[in-house]
Amino acid sequence: MPALSPQVYRSMGLTDEEYAMILELVGRDLTLTECGMFAVMWSEHCGYKHSRPVLAYFKRYKEALEGAGFENAGVVPIGDNLGIAMKVESHNHPSAVEPYQGAATGVGGIIRDIFTMGARPIAALNSLRFGPIRDGEGPADQVARSRRIFEGVVAGIAGYGNCVGVPTVAGEVSFHPRYAGNPLVNAMCVGIVELDKITTAAAAGPGNPVIYLGSPTGKDGIHGATFASEDLDEEGGADKRPNVQIGDPFAEKVLIEATLEALETGAIVAIQDMGAAGLTCSTIEMSGKSDCGMEVDLDLVPAREPNMSAYELMLSESQERMLCVAAKGRENEVIEVFRKWGAPAAVIGHVTDDGIVTVRRYGKIEAQLRAKHLTDTCPTYSIPFEEPPEAEQNRRWTPAELPDLSITLEEAAMRLLASPSIASKEWVYRQYDQQVQTQTALLPGVGDAAVLAPRGTRKGLAFKIDGNGFWTQQDPYAGGVLAVCEAARNVACTGAMPAAVTDGLNFGNPTQAKVAWQFDRAVKGIADAAEALETPVISGNVSFYNQSGLGEILPTPMIGMMGILENAGDRIGMGLPQSQAEIVAVWPTGLDFRGQQGLGASAFVAEIHGQEAGVPILPDLAGERKIHRFLSTAVHAGLPACAHDVSEGGTVIALAEMCMTGQTGCRVQIDGSSFRFAERDDAALFGEVPGLVLVAVDASRLPELRAIIEEGLEMEVIGRTTPDDPTLLIERGGRPLFARPIAEMEKAYRRTLPEIMNRTAGSPAAD
Repeated sequence: MPALSPQVYRSMGLTDEEYAMILELVGRDLTLTECGMFAVMWSEHCGYKHSRPVLAYFKRYKEALEGAGFENAGVVPIGDNLGIAMKVESHNHPSAVEPYQGAATGVGGIIRDIFTMGARPIAALNSLRFGPIRDGEGPADQVARSRRIFEGVVAGIAGYGNCVGVPTVAGEVSFHPRYAGNPLVNAMCVGIVELDKITTAAAAGPGNPVIYLGSPTGKDGIHGATFASEDLDEEGGADKRPNVQIGDPFAEKVLIEATLEALETGAIVAIQDMGAAGLTCSTIEMSGKSDCGMEVDLDLVPAREPNMSAYELMLSESQERMLCVAAKGRENEVIEVFRKWGAPAAVIGHVTDDGIVTVRRYGKIEAQLRAKHLTDTCPTYSIPFEEPPEAEQNRRWTPAELPDLSITLEEAAMRLLASPSIASKEWVYRQYDQQVQTQTALLPGVGDAAVLAPRGTRKGLAFKIDGNGFWTQQDPYAGGVLAVCEAARNVACTGAMPAAVTDGLNFGNPTQAKVAWQFDRAVKGIADAAEALETPVISGNVSFYNQSGLGEILPTPMIGMMGILENAGDRIGMGLPQSQAEIVAVWPTGLDFRGQQGLGASAFVAEIHGQEAGVPILPDLAGERKIHRFLSTAVHAGLPACAHDVSEGGTVIALAEMCMTGQTGCRVQIDGSSFRFAERDDAALFGEVPGLVLVAVDASRLPELRAIIEEGLEMEVIGRTTPDDPTLLIERGGRPLFARPIAEMEKAYRRTLPEIMNRTAGSPAAD
């Protein structure tokens, strides 16, 4: 066969050195189809060639690399013979190019990863980042584009999730100029499975039939995995629209039901989603997991268009497709189930024992490759990294460097409440179906995390996805630790004990020394925190090359956290009770404030002073675990009426959210021992202190609450609710620092996104 030109393999993302390695492995020249298969499997998106050495910080990841490898998602046992499968995936570049379809297909793909485990999807979450959407915060065309992408992404998540019948129960949205050229769209899905019915993706049994399941293959999404492994251009990748898939949520709903019913027959040996790299990924990975092979006849693959080439059929990333291996002689049981549901199903080949995947088209062999060559020999790269000079500057920064404010602290708090990253996200989550399946026990906006009460168990499941790219930019290690601690604390504030993590790691170009340093430090922070909190990282995703002509994104690790309540009925939200109650602050004693009083890397300094300065406080990991136990024990005993952690925006924002959610006022003093870190009034109001949690409890039960405080935690009554006065009053040293009615706070907090987005013209689906 003729040798491929360098232009061909380079256009697929392979370097000269990598192509030479492949030729040495295979021992001959490649066909175009074989080259495409290697290109997608050795892409960053599939091969993790820059991240594998660093991901070894994760204990479970290292065990998987050295053992049997990975399944589609991790599973956590919760008792009652039930397990929870969960995973997060990014769809950043597709969403930059086609916001609606990019987000929609991200949701569809992560749902398939869950039900291929044999788990029924019960919840979806998302974590989103966009450029500025307020007028005047950048060039007008960039602001308008960010609005269109934001609108299209939210519509795509809603359009797909609502139709497929999986509730979207939690998420987060943030805005920053560094996401203007490259938005982040991370989708998470959760499923429930009986532990003795978990399915595998490892093909087995020579002679067993290989069955194609789901929608026909089209030409959409070809080389989508390669597209995800390169920088966007200055036009935001507009020329890459053919790389973006088109989703069909109704076909996905059919696929869910047909797949779960087919799995019940016991006829399926292994199954995998055709996700990134499509038919290539599923045939190669399923074979590679068990060192078997496959013979595949592409003439038998259901196709949307006639005369598709082998290259197109193997590389297409058309949505709503699966590949399974059935027990020989039982293939018709699987096909009949799919036929009943009106979904395509066809035998396209069989399993072999030679470890080689052979692909034919029109009777001709178009690819014949050893699966392990594509899965196990992708090179890894360790880029020398270096700490940039601004890192030391951020550590040395002090609040004394801040200029005097031209507005009052009260006015600054109101501005923070109205800032897009802190303001209510009701405009977003009201577009999502939150209660389909009728298992959602704590809705968005009510608590720090969502809570589900799944049928078949008394247990409750709390879920949250969280991350802060600004914290990570200022101190990558602290940002990684904080992402885990914040998500865990949110889950604990509902009464759940944090149990497991899935992560989405979004960074710029890993070949740049600064990005490599950010990634290494952030992952080490996540690993250390997950180990200390006893919340193992059971699955995850790495997304590199998140940068464009406008520069790289903020380094943004996102953490999906699961927690378990022994009784779903015990869960609490964050709204103050409409009755007399004491407001109590609880915090770990081992915090090091670094002299920055919680103002380093804070929303206050960034939003009000316009400075990106300082570093966040590093959490006290032992104290964080004690906070979790305290909250879980207290909630199980029915002590607190609500709980909310102090995070972005500080104590004033946390109290405002508690007042608005419960429609109850309160009067608080912030000059006791819980605020001794704050020498300044602005630090007392806006300091972001990890582990500081506010709870409301009836005065008669304060002794019981004190009784469960462990050594290493402190507790202080800082105020009380004022049911007859719907005002938030915060005082320090007898001086009022903030006093505003709930109605006035709500006006600032709730109107920001609707006012901005109602001015946006155009259909999101058409953008």
